[in-house]
Amino acid sequence: MTASAQPRGRNRAAACLHVLARWAPLVIIAAAWEAAARAHLVSSLALPPLSAVAQAFLELARSGELLSHGLASLYRAGAGLALAIAAGTALGIAMAMVRRLNAVLGPLVEVFYPMPKSALIPVTVLWLGFGDASKILLIFLGCMLPVTLGAYNGARGSDRHLMWSARSMGSGRLRTVWDVVVPGALPELCNGIRTALALSFILLVSSELIVARQGLGYLIGDLGASGSYDAMFAVVLTVAGIGFVADRLYLVVVARVLRWRT
Repeated sequence: MTASAQPRGRNRAAACLHVLARWAPLVIIAAAWEAAARAHLVSSLALPPLSAVAQAFLELARSGELLSHGLASLYRAGAGLALAIAAGTALGIAMAMVRRLNAVLGPLVEVFYPMPKSALIPVTVLWLGFGDASKILLIFLGCMLPVTLGAYNGARGSDRHLMWSARSMGSGRLRTVWDVVVPGALPELCNGIRTALALSFILLVSSELIVARQGLGYLIGDLGASGSYDAMFAVVLTVAGIGFVADRLYLVVVARVLRWRT
């Protein structure tokens, strides 16, 4: 083995150990879950074997039920989150740039931010009924606040010297905001969007459990009510998996967007 091949071999071994160490807790939890259920340490009603959950997942996937309910949920979450990102970003930056607007809206944001967002479910249903619109509105209202705060904090932390330099060179107010404030606000804004991304799944499932006829949350409640607990757990793990993949993909996008900062 050449001298240059030895470091590459060590790097591969270190990478493999890192991957094993990262995923080992999940493997241990899965094995403990299966063992506890098979040994009847936990009631199968409360915790079906993981192998039975996997079989139920395959049956739901083959029937197309998981796909149809999943697409309905993703549409609601995606629409509500996209609206929240657009409105929250604009509102947060505007509050940071316009003192009078911040004086009016700042207290409202501070009051409603700690409020449990699921408390809005009856309100949105009363306004828009049991269809998609009420779920989208709930996700929009709940997710807009962390995006607004992220944009506001990021814009407030923008380099004032760069803003003054841009204005002194003849840049208009909107151009200064786009060229200086928005790039400076991106790290805080991205953190707010990541919080909103996680919150969108929570609000989605909560609303679908209560007031829906389609969606993954509705499917969880329906399967639980009918006693199909292995299938219910399969859908719960599906929601967790979708949320995990969405978060990982978002981090990849953020790393590319913020690459210029390094």
